Amino acid sequence: MTQRIFLTLSVFAATLALAGCQDSDPQSFTEPASAVSQPQDSLEIAVSPTKTALFGDLHVHTSQSFDAFVFGVRRSPEDAYRYAQGEAIPQDAGGTIQLAGPPLDFYAVTDHGEYLGVVPAMADPNSPMSKTATAQAAFGDNASASDATFSKIGLSFVTQSPLEDIYDRSFIAGNWRKTADIADQYYRPGEFTTFAAYEFTAMRVVDVNLGGAANLHRNVVFENTSPDDIFTTLMSGDPAELWDWMEQQRAQGNDSLAIPHNSNASNGLMFSATDENGEPLSKELMEQRVRNEPIMEITQIKGTSDTRPAFSPDDEWAEFEHYPYLIGSNMLNQDAEGSYARPSLSKGIQLQQEQGANPFEFGFIGASDTHLAAGTYVESTYWGKFPSEGRDPKLRNSVPPGPAGTEWEDAEISGEQGLLVGASAAAYSASGLAGVWAESNTREAIFAAMKRRETFGTSGPRMQVRFFAGDYQENLLTKVDTLETAYAEGVPMGGRLSEQSEAPKMMVWATQDPLSAPLQRAQVIKVWRDADGNHNERVFDVACSGDAAPNVNYRCPDNGASVDLSSCDIQAGTGQAELKTLWQDPEFDANQSAAYFVRVLENPTCRWSSWDAARAGIKPNPKLPAILQERAWSSPIWVN
Repeated sequence: MTQRIFLTLSVFAATLALAGCQDSDPQSFTEPASAVSQPQDSLEIAVSPTKTALFGDLHVHTSQSFDAFVFGVRRSPEDAYRYAQGEAIPQDAGGTIQLAGPPLDFYAVTDHGEYLGVVPAMADPNSPMSKTATAQAAFGDNASASDATFSKIGLSFVTQSPLEDIYDRSFIAGNWRKTADIADQYYRPGEFTTFAAYEFTAMRVVDVNLGGAANLHRNVVFENTSPDDIFTTLMSGDPAELWDWMEQQRAQGNDSLAIPHNSNASNGLMFSATDENGEPLSKELMEQRVRNEPIMEITQIKGTSDTRPAFSPDDEWAEFEHYPYLIGSNMLNQDAEGSYARPSLSKGIQLQQEQGANPFEFGFIGASDTHLAAGTYVESTYWGKFPSEGRDPKLRNSVPPGPAGTEWEDAEISGEQGLLVGASAAAYSASGLAGVWAESNTREAIFAAMKRRETFGTSGPRMQVRFFAGDYQENLLTKVDTLETAYAEGVPMGGRLSEQSEAPKMMVWATQDPLSAPLQRAQVIKVWRDADGNHNERVFDVACSGDAAPNVNYRCPDNGASVDLSSCDIQAGTGQAELKTLWQDPEFDANQSAAYFVRVLENPTCRWSSWDAARAGIKPNPKLPAILQERAWSSPIWVN
């Protein structure tokens, strides 16, 4: 087993040097200095029956996560919640970082449950944990096996074989209670919602020698109350056993949901039609899954899990922020159906028809998976996943090695730098955010929105997208009570329509993030399985900027938008702040079951790596995408 399994730790010595320049106190749990502890009834909570778009991040790591601490992160859960509310916090590489735009509406710290808070205690000479053999090998006065020790800890995640001297269940449970208590202290109903949450870090070894492991991670988010202990992969890496535990907790009043992420790096295992033993999924297991996992992360810093050109050959926008590696490795992942949302949605429809249950009836959100306590959602202010990338654009392959102003063709490229683009940092994305349509900014309302899948994901910008389907009149968009009618006479994203003999009318409504680029087009994406069990899909442009009409191939004309790579300035063309339409599927087949969802595309803008190059006065790395089109995905609506 190479030391790359779970984490590439060849930079550990540099990490320790970096950490030495920061706050040296490894104890990151402190009293929340600026938490607002108003009683819940002291705030007037706004309630909207037609719901409001709220934005947040449900995937945030701090120093309490094993990997974050190893790579020099010293930010606490308190820092994370302060950041989400708009405060500047220290970046462990130096300087400060601050949220771009207004405060977020909700946030959850989701540190790895495995060894939660243990590694910081191992580094603390005042903690009994520092006296263990594992801690001494990593942090002791004569530590000589740091890399090997941290590789061993990481490997124990993958193999579900805890290291007994540091696997103190009561210590981990105590850290969990502190995490949940801090979330409670920062919760301000009506203004800022926090959730007690953690990450269940399941993985499957793919190649022992190359250090590759398939990702089966989930974030477990509790609605309001939470248990005194958590279920981690050091107890079992089988997601079905996690769901069993969640249902036991639900019966005790601790409701929760699990959110799969980075299915793109699962080698087809995340949405597999077989169980842990390779047996076909039973109907009971399929129903259990959809009860406990109603939504998935469609985008985050380690790439997008929507689709790949292999599954979507007629989708010109299918190649978007692709993360090519298995987690913690330079081993390439596979373009397998069970890794991506679209083929998994259609597979779920097939299973519903064959076995009467759909395990892949999921909605979409975005998230960051930041390990700095602070998500990086904006391309122009990107600061990476770990401190090392935040220090120097050369370390994330957006600027070539050599003196300032060195162009890529003149650079001396070595190892995994530059044109080879072997480092995962170059493939990281400035993404993403979760959007929910909720009646109020409270735990109960946001959690209910996630359970009913009235959610959407964005690649970073705070664009809003509405999606409804039903038996609507043609004047729906001009009515004074458009939204009330849309809810009363149809279903929103996340819903189902059965027994449709004619194509339902679908309302698509998107608005621009005022701090980002104008909108170029809104699309409806339809997925289904044919009689031979093959994945099929169709992409329809349904609303074009400039009030243009789609052509016979259901595509909008070019809207004249452009990007100047030397400065990253943009020309908007006919890009619009709002796109709205009422649409029917021209290819509707009443005998065909399908899932429909909306994708909204902004005008082209610079990718973060091109922003780095523009600031350096050089051309972008030719091996990285120079521009991108930020986007939002609605949750699907299932028809028939």
